[in-house]
Amino acid sequence: MSLAGKVRCCIEKFWQSLFWKFAARIAVVPIAGTMVVATATGPLADEGGVSFWVPGFFGSLAAAPQVPGFSFGNILYVSQVSAGSNVAFAKQVSLGNINLNFNNNLNANVHGSAEPLYLAAPGYTFATPVFGGQFNISAAIPYGRIESSVDATIMASLGGPGFTIGRGLTEAVTGIGDIAPMASLRWNFGVNNFMTYLTGNLTTGRYNQQRIANLGIGHNAIDAGGSYTYLDEKAGREFSATLGFTYNVENQHTNYQNGIDMHLDWGASQFLTKQWLVGLVGYWYQQLSCDSGSGDRVGCFESRVVGVGPQIGYIFPISKDLQGYLNLKGYGEFAAQNRPDGWNAWLTFAISPAAPGQPPPSATRMITK
Repeated sequence: MSLAGKVRCCIEKFWQSLFWKFAARIAVVPIAGTMVVATATGPLADEGGVSFWVPGFFGSLAAAPQVPGFSFGNILYVSQVSAGSNVAFAKQVSLGNINLNFNNNLNANVHGSAEPLYLAAPGYTFATPVFGGQFNISAAIPYGRIESSVDATIMASLGGPGFTIGRGLTEAVTGIGDIAPMASLRWNFGVNNFMTYLTGNLTTGRYNQQRIANLGIGHNAIDAGGSYTYLDEKAGREFSATLGFTYNVENQHTNYQNGIDMHLDWGASQFLTKQWLVGLVGYWYQQLSCDSGSGDRVGCFESRVVGVGPQIGYIFPISKDLQGYLNLKGYGEFAAQNRPDGWNAWLTFAISPAAPGQPPPSATRMITK
């Protein structure tokens, strides 16, 4: 190959890599002009029971307009989950170089926790419209500790004498997770609000195929979707729903490719005053196509989980130009298939510009019907 050809080939590979690494595992939830970004990784199905998308990213007011300017979100994410033999086997495959397919003859459990994970999430909302909508970019830098444990005894045979592999293991890892950029567009039509987003995954987090606890997922992914928010400011009521889909690139470390995932996050809230809101949040995560690749030893392994729980939020003034937002929400999970389930909680503190020409909300100003 000529020198020019080699240069062109290198440039093409660079841009292909850059394309797959554009955007990240985060979520944006604006509350009265505040951007809240959230991400986390942990023993969540897909490969080893871990998916790119963390259910609960989006919630109330996901498509509501934002105030132009810089914002900064801080998230603490805590979770406790567990699963049975199928997920335990999936986590053991790369560790023990197991070349057998899963046959349900396994006595095992897997447990995992985020203790907690912290996410720093700066963002910027542009004042100049893009395609008639409000354009926002953001980046998330997760840091924290993940712990995972497996207690397994695998019994199998290859047409001859049977054998047993026993391996109990507990591991923890602390460090930086996969960095997460994201781009979104929002449109407002009275009480109706719409948003579309593009996100993905940068494989910068701590990952080792021979660990059962990782802060990165070891492969690239692209996720895209849209949100709708109904917001009646006079009555102080809102409802939001965000639907998205994830395409996963094959993990080159394990030769395993997750299937296509669908996720629906929703939230409903009532503003009691200009500062306080209460409500419910929930999600439905469903894998739509089978896992694949030469490293797949568990078969189709389509995963599912449903979660629901309460939320409470508080908006407060910081200065004449800035406002703060605190939000606490939690989910209890059920109807899980091929992934750990349990509970998780999110504590958010975000700083954003106050609405132009208006002071930050005061507790003395009540919302009336």
